[in-house]
Amino acid sequence: MDSGLIAAYRNTDYRVRLARGSFASLHVDAPVPAALRALVGPRRWAFITAWNPFSQRRPREQNHAAQQSLLAALQKLPSTAAIHPAIGVGQDWREPSFFVVGPELAEMDALAQQFQQNAYVHGLAEGYARLRLTSGEPPRGQAG
Repeated sequence: MDSGLIAAYRNTDYRVRLARGSFASLHVDAPVPAALRALVGPRRWAFITAWNPFSQRRPREQNHAAQQSLLAALQKLPSTAAIHPAIGVGQDWREPSFFVVGPELAEMDALAQQFQQNAYVHGLAEGYARLRLTSGEPPRGQAG
């Protein structure tokens, strides 16, 4: 994966929808905002999408169908405590996403690979948002 694509992921604004229509933003290598810490508690979390596999633009209808399949898969995970609507906002793109409370890293790695995502963002409530690269075998963790 080229450094430009990793830089784009690192510079994305990962927005999680909160009650009453407000948002809290996650940024790679930054602390989790207070509003999200309160939402997550001591659990793990992940920010993931099924849009644009391998960061290649795809028709909206295909993206929407994949996103619905991802939601169904997330709902079946035994570790999922909550799923919140979210959106990743880059310099010239937006991707509907999910903020998932409670998933295990291995579960998210498997889903990211199933839905052909190069990376996703994850962490713990009291920690930092981390970019996890998943396009290799096995997933490589934090992007350098």
